[in-house]
Amino acid sequence: MLLRQRIENLPVGRKLLVALLALLATELLVANLAFISAAYWISQGSVAPQALHTLGRLIASPALSEEALMSPTAAQALLKRLDDYAPVRAAVIYDANGLNLAQLQRGAKLQLPQRVEEVESWRHGEFRINQLFELPQTTGNSGHLLLVASSELPVIFYTGTLTASLAILAISVVLWLIVSRQVSRLITRPIRRLEELSRQVTREENYALRAHRGNHDEIGSLAEAFNTMLMRIEAREQQLKRARDDAQDAFDHARNLAEEARDSNRKLELEVQVRSKIEKKLTGFQNYLNSIIDSMPSALIALDEQLYVTQWNQEASALSGTRLEEALNQPIFLAFPPLKPFFTQIKRSVEKHKVEKVERVTWHLGEEPHHYALTFYPLMGGSGRGAVIRIDDITQRLNLEEMMVQSEKMLSVGGLAAGMAHEINNPLGAILHNVQNIRRRLSPELQKNRPQAEQFGVCLDAIDSYLQAREIPQLLDGIQQAGTRAANIVSHMLNFSRMSNRQLTPCQLPALIDQALEIASNDFDLTESFDFKSLQIVRDFDPELGAVPGTANELEQVLLNLLKNAAQSIHQREDDTPGKITLRTKRTGHWAEIQVQDNGLGMSERVRKRIFEPFFTTKEVGQGTGLGLSVSYFIITNNHKGQMEVQSKANLGTCFTLRLPLATTTPHDTGL
Repeated sequence: MLLRQRIENLPVGRKLLVALLALLATELLVANLAFISAAYWISQGSVAPQALHTLGRLIASPALSEEALMSPTAAQALLKRLDDYAPVRAAVIYDANGLNLAQLQRGAKLQLPQRVEEVESWRHGEFRINQLFELPQTTGNSGHLLLVASSELPVIFYTGTLTASLAILAISVVLWLIVSRQVSRLITRPIRRLEELSRQVTREENYALRAHRGNHDEIGSLAEAFNTMLMRIEAREQQLKRARDDAQDAFDHARNLAEEARDSNRKLELEVQVRSKIEKKLTGFQNYLNSIIDSMPSALIALDEQLYVTQWNQEASALSGTRLEEALNQPIFLAFPPLKPFFTQIKRSVEKHKVEKVERVTWHLGEEPHHYALTFYPLMGGSGRGAVIRIDDITQRLNLEEMMVQSEKMLSVGGLAAGMAHEINNPLGAILHNVQNIRRRLSPELQKNRPQAEQFGVCLDAIDSYLQAREIPQLLDGIQQAGTRAANIVSHMLNFSRMSNRQLTPCQLPALIDQALEIASNDFDLTESFDFKSLQIVRDFDPELGAVPGTANELEQVLLNLLKNAAQSIHQREDDTPGKITLRTKRTGHWAEIQVQDNGLGMSERVRKRIFEPFFTTKEVGQGTGLGLSVSYFIITNNHKGQMEVQSKANLGTCFTLRLPLATTTPHDTGL
């Protein structure tokens, strides 16, 4: 690349000389190669075969052939005479039996056939000229002679070729020097004179100079064209001088006009300053309004009469995922596709100047559903009709309303439970006490029973056998179990009417959850074909979450209820989906959250709203009391001043969320 650049930067004359020299060298090289190639092919195609044929016929004469086949020594001596014969590369003499009797090779060893029968196959892979001659014998079979021609030309040929090439090169160099002097005289010197003239014109700015044309060739034409250019530049220079004088006159006239315009500009500057101040105030006011609109918690979207977006605040961008630059001057249904079902209400609001409202609509923001209230306001202005859309997130409000309704139910049930518990406890106590007395008075092991039985002539052992035969003890066990179950229900009801005054202690939620899982895996016996240990348990605990104030045994009871419900919901699925329960802990603001999520059967919206009501259950009679989740809700909201929510859809699983305050709060702080 460097050589090429140096050649390109040479003067024109030297470029021609370099090209001529390269041409001569190339022609000399091509001529030598062609001459050597032609000599080689002539030698291989004509001279070598003819020489081999003459030599073979000479050795095949009766006198020499008889002598050669007499012994290997005689054959080797005959071949030794061919050692100085350059055209022969190798020679082999075969005896009357076709075996190798003697051979001669020059240079590198060749793979020669050892038997005369192998010569034909050997020739297929050999590129050198070779001939096979018969050596006749007066008695017996004839022998054979194989001659292989040399593929190299004689050294004298190369020496002669090199000498001729050097002579031609010397003559070419002399001619090249003569041509170079002529090129310098006819091309290089005229170009340099023209170059020096152009530099002189540039240095002195004297456009009256002229170049000497010289010969009538291209360089002469170039000199004539250069003179023409100088003439035109000289004429243009004179025109510029005249134009300069005219411009000076025009400048003086313009100066007078500028003085007049300066007074007008002062007046315009004052007006521009006033307008700039007004525009700054308007811009500041516009930015102030935009800041107010962007700071509003509701999404605000302004539309023109064709329902194209003219205003779009930050909340609208966050809700729709569309940036302000992408939403402006776009149809609302492209910028915010979820609004497409409300086309009729928006159009009616624009045309009839009427406020339209949609009380509740549910959209999914990420993985969780959110509830929104839509309001469409008509808009009138100087630019025509339009509408303003306000979108309010009412998810938290609905959740608070739902929690307030649930709390009201808990309060009402608490009062009812207190009265019912006292009314039911007395007969339950009597039933359980009497069952115990019946067992004692029918037992043969009680000594006081025997005198009474003997007084009436009754055998206690016979009575006991009769009772066992009639399964009376089993019936008494059933009565006692039913009474105990009723007592437990009453105990749960009493918990609703009592305010917890337990002292909360710091609890480590991961350890608490692991303990609840251990109990659940050992105690739950749902069905014979279902094992809690077969479920996949996923733990997703926040390592930054520290200790949480709470009552360990009560929180453990809540977790056991949720784990049992999750396992039963998974067992109710009819497909082969592997059961999975995910347990999460995290910190959200001033709350510690516990989530128990399963991929079970889920529940409908109607069931979800009533899930925390006392005595509400979807299980069959005898399998549940409907108090498990109610008691759990009471423990979280009343005893721990926390919150308990549930999200579920049919066939999509359920997620219970427990929120516990990280610091002790009053009931007012919970928002209930």
